[in-house]
Amino acid sequence: MKTATIPSLRVDPKLRAAAESVLKEGETLSAFVEDSVKRQVHFRKTQAEFIARGLASLEKAEQTGRYHTSEDVLNMLEAKLAAAKAARSATKK
Repeated sequence: MKTATIPSLRVDPKLRAAAESVLKEGETLSAFVEDSVKRQVHFRKTQAEFIARGLASLEKAEQTGRYHTSEDVLNMLEAKLAAAKAARSATKK
């Protein structure tokens, strides 16, 4: 597959210096920028999916009239966590 370029970016010298100051050994500024772009793309996709799930959940609740309080949700999550911990400790024995 052919590679493509991302447009060059003009930044304040302080920002460039700050970015260069956190580079890992052997890491280039280009690699740092590429990693940053990948992470931001992943974050935004994940965020959009989260919002879509929330809106779908709201629509379902409005259609069914069935809502859950934050207390209900926390209790369900705590029960799942307790079950997972119990299963984990059972496999260690």
